Amino acid sequence: MNTWVRELAQAIGGEWVKLRSVRSTWWCLACTTALMVLGSLAIGGGTATEMVRRDLAGTLSASDPVTSATAFAQFGLVALAMLTITPEYASGGIRTTLQATPIRGRVLAAKALVLAPVTFVAGVVAAGVATAVVHLVLSAEVFGGRVTAPPAEVVPDLLGVGVFLALVSVTTLGVGVATRSAAGTLTTAFMLLMGAPLLLVMTGTSIGFEASLRMPLFAGLAFMGSSDTPMGGPVPYPATQGLVWLLVWTAAATVAGYAVLRRRDA
Repeated sequence: MNTWVRELAQAIGGEWVKLRSVRSTWWCLACTTALMVLGSLAIGGGTATEMVRRDLAGTLSASDPVTSATAFAQFGLVALAMLTITPEYASGGIRTTLQATPIRGRVLAAKALVLAPVTFVAGVVAAGVATAVVHLVLSAEVFGGRVTAPPAEVVPDLLGVGVFLALVSVTTLGVGVATRSAAGTLTTAFMLLMGAPLLLVMTGTSIGFEASLRMPLFAGLAFMGSSDTPMGGPVPYPATQGLVWLLVWTAAATVAGYAVLRRRDA
């Protein structure tokens, strides 16, 4: 193992200890799961009730409302991603981090390499719990018994949720490194992930609509294959294009964060 890989592994180990040893990490994960369950039940319940009321044919996959609810549940992991960097700037702990790992790009890489798999697993688990709850509650006869959980649909949906939340978390990390404050990170992340896309749609212009479709909210919904979006239907482009736009935003935020981390004093 060469020196660069060994030092990166040491930095990853340090970031992993920091992430798992604070209570706020577990609160963020619990809140993400709660938001996912409650949002999925609200969206799925509304869809199932409408199917019964209008006597529509067909069934509803239990994981479909989960992909839609991810647009709200993502903020639990946005908070977690923010807490991986902003408290270090607030407390001055970033100086200790940079003394232990002087190469600043390695610090950012270590944080991202810890955050991404953690949030991926957290997303899959939260989505799995929400899917199980939706199937258990909404498959009852009072909701028409039309909610099913076919593995061929559920498994790709859960993995898609995990990938989306991992990319959103790394994007937030980049924003946090660039803004260096909790308030700035939270405001910027909310506007990027929710506020700006919805405001652009509300302008009612074709330019605003097309711009909103390329932002993380709708790109993520397209990637996850959600059929219930704020537009009232699926996003009008394929999942692969949605993934490309998500990767573009993640890369842009990471590059911006690295540029600030490299040039500014801790």
